[in-house]
Amino acid sequence: MREQKTINGELVHDLLIEKMLPALSYNENVDYAEWKESIREKFIELTGIDEIEKNACPLNVQVEWREKKEGYELIRFTFDSEVGATVPCYLLVPDTGKEKYPVAITLQGHSSGFHNSIAEPKNESEEEYALGRGKFAVQAVENGFIALAVEQRGMGERRPTTPERFTGANCRWAARLAFELGRTLIGERVWDVRKAIDALAAFPECDTDKILITGNSGGGTASYYAACYDERIKLSVPSCSFCSYKESILSVAHCDCNYIPSVYKYFDMQDLACLIAPRPLTVVTGIKDKIFPIHGVRRSYETVRQIYARNDAQDNCRIIETPMAHYWCVDLVWNAINEACEKLGWK
Repeated sequence: MREQKTINGELVHDLLIEKMLPALSYNENVDYAEWKESIREKFIELTGIDEIEKNACPLNVQVEWREKKEGYELIRFTFDSEVGATVPCYLLVPDTGKEKYPVAITLQGHSSGFHNSIAEPKNESEEEYALGRGKFAVQAVENGFIALAVEQRGMGERRPTTPERFTGANCRWAARLAFELGRTLIGERVWDVRKAIDALAAFPECDTDKILITGNSGGGTASYYAACYDERIKLSVPSCSFCSYKESILSVAHCDCNYIPSVYKYFDMQDLACLIAPRPLTVVTGIKDKIFPIHGVRRSYETVRQIYARNDAQDNCRIIETPMAHYWCVDLVWNAINEACEKLGWK
């Protein structure tokens, strides 16, 4: 009988991950200002944002319709974030009579689309989520914010539509195509958020000095990276999305939209907190989350804490561990947001 060796096809990668120390990993001996600038430059380069910036175009904000709802006005509008990229949005403006309101940017993850955020399911299978924990934008209005719901690239209305380009997953085709063009899908999503903030100038009720961003899973990932790129975001609350690359996307299979080519050669997710600090950051994580394991979250958050201490802003970072898995915990998230906004003097 022939004997055959069992081969671990991933061993080479596992060994490289284990021994690799990203070149720009934070340590207390770095020249902080110089290190932060190196992180910023490499983040923009690796995400392809520098390439996206070259394709910028006029916003061309178009209001499609307005509708009175109970407690708020629902506005559907679009804008162009770059040549060939039209971004649909919903703006929910409370009807409590204030001249201006702080803005909550709410981002869905891998759901069927941002219509869930405004509690408008398109079929029976969506009802439980869209009318419950998934109505992120409605929750924001209930907590006193103008809500801006942005449809992320590769999801919902922005999914590939031609059969030969549709892979069955929301955004894998878009992510792979972006890689081949020197971009990343997460970089494109971050750019869309930046331009969405620019588009808010068309709506005078928005207090653009008071902007927070939040979302779950893929929406949380974009919430974190968008705050790294755009300093107008004064509070970032990513849910079920923050973890060291080593323990998450390099150890557990994720959608392609989570990946940034060559990123682990240079930095880990927690190192990017220097691009947010000293602005407030609240990390929400589930202790049972299998794709963003709690041990990796806790380890990476320790670096976040050190970075904020370096900025004399220890009180501006926080971690909230929920008893759940990969799950948007409505009350815990919005209580954390409201507490942070009170500290900022927004409420």
